[in-house]
Amino acid sequence: MQPLILLNTVGLTSRHLQHTTRLRGFASYWSRPLQEALPAVTCTAQATMLTGKSPQEHGIVGNGWLYRDTMEVRFWQQSNRLLQAEPVYATARRRAAERGRTFRCAKIFWWFNQGAAVDISVTPKPHYGADGNKAFDVLGYPEGLAESVKRKIGPFPFPSFWGPKAGIQSTQWIARCAAEIARGHLPDLTLVYLPHLDYDTQKLGPERCDWPKLVGELDAACEPLLDAARAAGARVWVTNEYAHVPVDRPILINRALRQAGLLQVRDGPFGEVLDTFESQAFAVCDHQIAHVYLKDEKDGQRVADAIRQLPGVSHVYGGAEREEIHLNHARAGELIALSASNAWFAYPYWLDDRRAPDFARTVDIHRKPGYDPCELFLDPKLFWPMGRILRKLVCKKLGFRTLFDVIPLDPTLVRGSHGLALERPEDKPVLLCDARAPHASTLDQTELAGLILGHFELQQ
Repeated sequence: MQPLILLNTVGLTSRHLQHTTRLRGFASYWSRPLQEALPAVTCTAQATMLTGKSPQEHGIVGNGWLYRDTMEVRFWQQSNRLLQAEPVYATARRRAAERGRTFRCAKIFWWFNQGAAVDISVTPKPHYGADGNKAFDVLGYPEGLAESVKRKIGPFPFPSFWGPKAGIQSTQWIARCAAEIARGHLPDLTLVYLPHLDYDTQKLGPERCDWPKLVGELDAACEPLLDAARAAGARVWVTNEYAHVPVDRPILINRALRQAGLLQVRDGPFGEVLDTFESQAFAVCDHQIAHVYLKDEKDGQRVADAIRQLPGVSHVYGGAEREEIHLNHARAGELIALSASNAWFAYPYWLDDRRAPDFARTVDIHRKPGYDPCELFLDPKLFWPMGRILRKLVCKKLGFRTLFDVIPLDPTLVRGSHGLALERPEDKPVLLCDARAPHASTLDQTELAGLILGHFELQQ
């Protein structure tokens, strides 16, 4: 079987290919826009592409959701067991075994990596100390892989993966890591996630980005991996999760629910914390979609009517209506709200910034009950924020506990988002491929798994 490397170049569309040199060559085979899964966010899109199923079948209804048994909102969970449908690498391994063949897969920074049925994996995974300290690192399999890669290319530049310093360095490291694996015993399938185009697009908005610069940086970062692929005789496909749209209106849905007496908080020494047990309704915000969870489903119509009146809300689906958008799943909210194309849902629930929880002003992707793109910014109200960071770094190295509270609370700073299906083909995520060209002008993200199995002649 000829090896296949699948690059997930977040944010790349057909209109950006003109700014590439290396990646553009793959469009000489064929390219198709991809019909996005809803919501068009990282975890849902990746689960859809890897299982060939809709979100209500594979269960990944967003980047995060409410875990009803503990009433905790959790984002960015890595466990492969969260997938409720078989991923393509497990399908390929099973079908290859049925034919007396073997199948090996590497998963490099694609989500749901922990416990995945793959032979090689590398994924971001900090170490957490009992004193609240955090040490950045990656987790690798088999044993010793991560250490071997770090010896060759250095430690993973975690601050450039997410936060105010997010940039090309993380994508360069991931591509070099994948190239090192390709230079060894290249697996049959290698999945590589490259996030570079996901940062300025949210901070500045896609219309204000320097696309020749950004795409050129992505193209250059791919060079060592593409060279390794050519040397190994591997084919390379390029895919994508979603594309970005300009936004100018944050929807503060949780504040509206609180003002209506539906959302409750617990006040304390570290600010106000969302009380999921006592709230009649609260929203888990995820870009342009919000899962609204109800204590009593009898309140559904009343809450839905209140949400529909909020400026920027486009649709609200409840109960069986969620089937229309393929999100009729137990993990989804009793109500699902979609924004207008120029709006997005911001998670803040406090009414006074002085009572915001301490984590709100930090980069904390796991503690916040919603996605927070404000983490890409330094608070413009702070005097010399970098000096503040340096001072806190010194305190941390001296053993003092400290918060890197430099993130703004102003959601109007965010100028780009995603989560909805886009209309124009040139604005949609793209698939560049050299398999047999389909007749359809647009492919659904659910079709990618079948194309991968077809490449390895493992379709039933």
